[in-house]
Amino acid sequence: MSSPKKNNFPKRIQNSLKIINEVSRSMGIHHVLRVTVSYLFYKLFRSSRTFTFNGKEYKYFIHTYNPTWRKERSVEIPIIKEIVRKFKGKEILEVGNVLSHYYPVNHDILDKYEKTSKVINQDVVSFKTQKKYDLIVSISTLEHVGWDENPHEPTKILRAIKNLRKLLSPKGKIIVTLPLGYNTEMDKSIKNGKIHFDEVSYLKRTSRDNKWVETDWNGVKNVKYGHPYICANGLLIGTIKKTATQ
Repeated sequence: MSSPKKNNFPKRIQNSLKIINEVSRSMGIHHVLRVTVSYLFYKLFRSSRTFTFNGKEYKYFIHTYNPTWRKERSVEIPIIKEIVRKFKGKEILEVGNVLSHYYPVNHDILDKYEKTSKVINQDVVSFKTQKKYDLIVSISTLEHVGWDENPHEPTKILRAIKNLRKLLSPKGKIIVTLPLGYNTEMDKSIKNGKIHFDEVSYLKRTSRDNKWVETDWNGVKNVKYGHPYICANGLLIGTIKKTATQ
């Protein structure tokens, strides 16, 4: 009996075929075709586009998983990836399993719901460890804490941030991205200072084809999630630093 033929496709193509196969089984071939055509269009005609954040120019991130070219992931991923790169060799925790879907990571990942061998499945409010982290990052995750859970606990995000502060090393920092307009209680806590950031920046979506520009609080304070464009229309990128009293 002859042995099965080896798949000689490059790993990148194999991964793309795997994604297409999984999506086609779960959502149908018509959805796959729409996503594929859209992806190819952005790869061929939009891949050179850039945006500016804190004085640095970034390329928009284009990937088939959770199609990034349509939403805030296109700017969140390059920003946080660059921050994580700068902390290479340090202790890093990611809250919400996001980055590993786009490239290999070596840091700790905390996600209550996503079940994989590399993810710590614990609640961010009660998670404890002897390890102290130099960097904690979270990409569009904390707005779901308590808000999209049962029981519904709108103020749970405050306890989540308080617990994350305890996990920081003496000079550690937390850097998060938060879509504004999604969790109204979170937005209120940001406005009244209950959620405080030592450093904060904002990006605003300005077009249907997902262009983002830097702005200030006044530019995003009244944005709506899902309108006029899908998903986030305003994004907060905030930094919380370890203090001597924590």
